[in-house]
Amino acid sequence: MSSTVRVEAARIPDRDRLLAALKEEGLDAKPQDEVGIVVPVGEGGTELIHQVEGVVFSVGAPFVPIQHEGVIYIRPPVG
Repeated sequence: MSSTVRVEAARIPDRDRLLAALKEEGLDAKPQDEVGIVVPVGEGGTELIHQVEGVVFSVGAPFVPIQHEGVIYIRPPVG
């Protein structure tokens, strides 16, 4: 398992909003590149992924988290 959870947002404002929400949850989230976020995993790998997904939904952003090859991508809903 990866030692970090990566999140990729669609835009910089989305990344900044998610980064602030993850930090408010007590996670050691750090920005990476233009639209990325990295969260160290530690002991609770699967639980951390669910927590990150929960934060994305709680922010109320109109985006859907999709996990693929160790990265959580935040994409607009289809339709």
